[in-house]
Amino acid sequence: MKAFEGLEALQIWELLQQGAPGTERWTTRLAEAEPERDLERAAAAGARFVIPGDDEWPEQVEVLADAGQLTRRAGVPFGLWVRGPANLRQVLTRSVAMVGARASSSYGEHVAAELASGLSDNGITVVSGGAFGIDAAAHRGALAGSGVTVAVLACGVDVSYPKQNSALFSRIVEEGLVVSELPPGCSPTKLRFLARNRLIAAGTLGTVVIEAAVRSGALNSAGWAEQCGRAVLAVPGPITSRMSEGSHLLVRERDAVLVTNVADIVEAISPLGTRLTPYPQAPKSPTDDLHHDLRRTLDAVPVLNPVPATRIAGTAGLDLETTQQCLETLADLTLIQHEDTGWRLPPTP
Repeated sequence: MKAFEGLEALQIWELLQQGAPGTERWTTRLAEAEPERDLERAAAAGARFVIPGDDEWPEQVEVLADAGQLTRRAGVPFGLWVRGPANLRQVLTRSVAMVGARASSSYGEHVAAELASGLSDNGITVVSGGAFGIDAAAHRGALAGSGVTVAVLACGVDVSYPKQNSALFSRIVEEGLVVSELPPGCSPTKLRFLARNRLIAAGTLGTVVIEAAVRSGALNSAGWAEQCGRAVLAVPGPITSRMSEGSHLLVRERDAVLVTNVADIVEAISPLGTRLTPYPQAPKSPTDDLHHDLRRTLDAVPVLNPVPATRIAGTAGLDLETTQQCLETLADLTLIQHEDTGWRLPPTP
């Protein structure tokens, strides 16, 4: 907001009270502004107000001073209302946002819970928005692990929205944190949800999108993560699922990193060259370490009808003596078997 650019919160408050030119659109809200009442409500809910300079202030959100300046929902918050026992700055130092569809599938909720639980066990805080679907599954997964989860709300920290998640918010407050830039008692609006997304993205090291339609709040969060220079990660889903179209779009068009497990996420948010994910490998086969001649001989042994060593030698392109030695070695390894008419592979169990 250009009218308040470069001003401290107290300076803005004084301008509004004075009715300074250019502040007309905001002075209409002065009648509803009661700081003392907000503090009383916060105290009643066991909440606190954290501002820049406090030990608990997460300095990484200040990246919003340069991110998204073309939108009304931009800017660094003047302060954050925090409810819960954890230290906000500390728990966000190593954290990942996990967002996705409210109308999620059982697949999406399962993936969110599993990833969140794994991240939690690795000492990584899981941050989400407390909504239905993927958000709730991520919070529950983190609570099932050994770490902390943070819910960033589009309403006051003393307001349970959606109400059906009241029990979940109570658990988060006991073990983690509920955070909002809105004072206690505020109700959610569409604009506040979108504004909330920037805090989720800026406060974490990366944003994981699990199930999102092409037009969704989860993609809005991913956009904020891009503007804040954070990692954008996406979990693939069925190509037949409308709820996975947004995730696939992020990978195809916006250079999001495709992730399928906790190790992928940890690598993406760690310093370059550290915590690298090992290349996936199939279980080792008994034939992997066979000598070249043994492998050629084994490849020449038939599946069904036994054949003599001379036939196998011709197929393998080896002399009979070498072939016979290889056949005996392969038999000792129980990779082939001998019958009256020759050699064959053992029957499949």
